[in-house]
Amino acid sequence: MHRIYILLLSALIFVSCSKEEKISTDPNARLSFSTDTLLFDTVFTTVGSTTRKLKIYNKNKNALRIREIKLAGGNTSEFKININGSPVSTINDQEIGAKDSITIFIKVNINPNSANLPFIVTDSLLFETNGNKQKVNLAAYGENANFIDAASLTGNTVWNNNLPYVIYNSALIEQNSTLTIDAGARIYFHKNSKLYIAGTLKANGTPADSITFSSDRREALYKDEPGQWGGLHFLRSSKNNIVSNASIQNATIGIRVDSLSENSNPKLILNNCIVKNMEVTALALYNADLKAFNNLIYNCGQFLVYAVLGGNYDFKQNTFAGYNFTFARQNPALYFSDTYSAGNSIQSAALNLNLTNNIIWGNLDNELLLERKATFDFNTQIFNNLIKTNKSEFQINGNLINADPQFVTPRNENYRLTDQSPALNKGINLTGDSYSPFLIRDIEGKSRIFPSELGAYEFK
Repeated sequence: MHRIYILLLSALIFVSCSKEEKISTDPNARLSFSTDTLLFDTVFTTVGSTTRKLKIYNKNKNALRIREIKLAGGNTSEFKININGSPVSTINDQEIGAKDSITIFIKVNINPNSANLPFIVTDSLLFETNGNKQKVNLAAYGENANFIDAASLTGNTVWNNNLPYVIYNSALIEQNSTLTIDAGARIYFHKNSKLYIAGTLKANGTPADSITFSSDRREALYKDEPGQWGGLHFLRSSKNNIVSNASIQNATIGIRVDSLSENSNPKLILNNCIVKNMEVTALALYNADLKAFNNLIYNCGQFLVYAVLGGNYDFKQNTFAGYNFTFARQNPALYFSDTYSAGNSIQSAALNLNLTNNIIWGNLDNELLLERKATFDFNTQIFNNLIKTNKSEFQINGNLINADPQFVTPRNENYRLTDQSPALNKGINLTGDSYSPFLIRDIEGKSRIFPSELGAYEFK
């Protein structure tokens, strides 16, 4: 019996030692997480703190010792880690058995009364295991909002103006579905997120209560920073879209339209909108169908309008201002071509373009470029525009060439006209236009008296 006892005791000691020896030191042994980004979407304007849990998995055949779990923001972070009941910013030497997991709790504290609180509060949770470094992103919103995370919108959805909408990881309006956005709504996008439209978007702002499409970084530092989100992307199946009285700002591409309309209505009507501060272009149009009235478009990295592979375009009473005080630009404000090259593929299609009563201005010698490279129809009607250009062919049809429009203060983003502007009373009468309900008032809702001013703003 004594001998059996000794053997059992030895076996237990051996097993115990074996377990200790099976803590892996392999630097390639990685942790897995229940999510790569932990989102806190609780109502912070009424609740000062909230807690979320994160599951950490060890899917390896041996145990792992996590040398350190810490918040990148350290003790100054609004977030805290909690495993054993005490909120801290760092945890050391946490072990996870083979094929096992642990749960840690992360708490965020938000002061709802802080005037300096950014709209989004971020940090990262850092892990180091055998020299291998990993992280989980943390994001909390310091304002009451509707939170949209990688959502597909089906049926008839309405977004009202009660609370902002925050889009994280993009959103899609499904085919044959409609999203209606009420006047005054605020739509904020996290980094690189987009709104994809396979169905229909109806954004119905008013001059007194416009809709905002912008980044979720609300701090003053990001106020005019381009490239913060992806933009609005109208897909091939999309139809009957209207964006009216909206501000679209600080994206990579403001609006992208991929195809012609598949019915008798325009693919998109863009009316009374301000589109500004895009990293690449305000409008990217690929054999698209667009009608644009009373819009102010300015300050984009490459183009204001980039339209290739032909398409059907109707631009009336718009102000295009390619000044670019914040970064250099080498391309014309408006570019239209019947051809598009992608790699070794060259495609062409018919172009139908109407430019009437617009201001096309900027700091380059030529702000309007039309390129015909194929044999398809290339129909252009260019009447009564003020154009900055070195192309003599535009000196017809009532166009004003190289006459400074005399905006009030472009550096302060005021593109209204002074009383000395050559654009006053130069607009052709559009009361008989099939879209005259959009054209008889200017971008601010002021009645337009013909002959109107050129551009988006009526002076009278």
